[in-house]
Amino acid sequence: MQLTTTRRATVLFFLTLSLLLGLVSAASAAPISAKKDRLKAVEANLAKVYEQSDVAVERYDQATSQLHDVQAKIVQNQHLLKVAKYKLEIANEQLQTRARQIYMAPDVGIIDVVLSSRSFDELVTRLDMMKRLGDSDAAAAAAASAYRQEVNDRRVALESDKKAAEKLVAQRQDSKDQVLALQSQLESTAGGLKNEIAELEKEQAAAAAKAAAKAAAEQAAAAKAASSASSSSSSSSSGSGSSSSSGGGGAGYASVVAIAQRYLGVPYVWGGASPSGFDCSGLAMYCYAQVGVSLAHGATAQQQASTQVSLSNLKPGDLVFFGGPSYSHHVGIYVGGGQMIDAPHTGAVVRYDSISGAWTGGRF
Repeated sequence: MQLTTTRRATVLFFLTLSLLLGLVSAASAAPISAKKDRLKAVEANLAKVYEQSDVAVERYDQATSQLHDVQAKIVQNQHLLKVAKYKLEIANEQLQTRARQIYMAPDVGIIDVVLSSRSFDELVTRLDMMKRLGDSDAAAAAAASAYRQEVNDRRVALESDKKAAEKLVAQRQDSKDQVLALQSQLESTAGGLKNEIAELEKEQAAAAAKAAAKAAAEQAAAAKAASSASSSSSSSSSGSGSSSSSGGGGAGYASVVAIAQRYLGVPYVWGGASPSGFDCSGLAMYCYAQVGVSLAHGATAQQQASTQVSLSNLKPGDLVFFGGPSYSHHVGIYVGGGQMIDAPHTGAVVRYDSISGAWTGGRF
């Protein structure tokens, strides 16, 4: 079919626009695409690091708990060491007193005892007293030796516990520093790539707008030169359709959800368990404490203490665990509709997140 002059001008416009936009796209799409691919890879690695961060936090909480136990043992050993030293001092004083008494007393032999006894009963009594006196000296000496050994043992135990405490502190600090350093590096890289992509897309949009304006001017000029009637056609299509559903409901500890909502926006803090800062298990522990349920500070311990609930049967207020049966590295408070409130990772705040990736739920 023969094209009219107007239609030829319209086709020329779109061909020109397509050519200009193609040139713009060829100049900028490649670097943008490459940067987006790189950003996707960085964000994938960052997601893994966030999981590693969860694991490190769990170990940090466990190390803190162990450290508290060690510190309690140190206090106990310090007390027992003082008691042993005191007993040793008493035993030494008794031996010194006895030594002075023996030194100052005249020598008394068995013959003297026999000759000075006026009767057989008196002789038996004196011999028994000498035996008892010897047994007492021997017992005092043995007690002093035992106390001395206990003092040495307590000192060794105290030194061992101190080294164990220092090792725990160093381990948890190293784990924290390594994960946070890698997380910070990846976040910085991702942020830089996002800025570069935004700048390139801004430049691309400006170039495309300029090309479109130029093509429009050329089309207008072609239409005027053809001196033909202008016509336009337009088509529009619209579609709408949105649906949302939220699951959840039922009894359970729904009140825990309302409590957790009070702390939305509170910053994430390693080992945090107060409104000044939470980690994942610290948030669950703090919220449940307000309904009279005492939980340990650790996702694994909380999972093991709970009654397991399948993800399909979760109720608001149940806990949602990430990881596996032997080790849960993250926990959130289920709110319904496949969503939870959690403290995700360093640099983030208490917020709503999807429960996608969770392995099980827990109910108290």
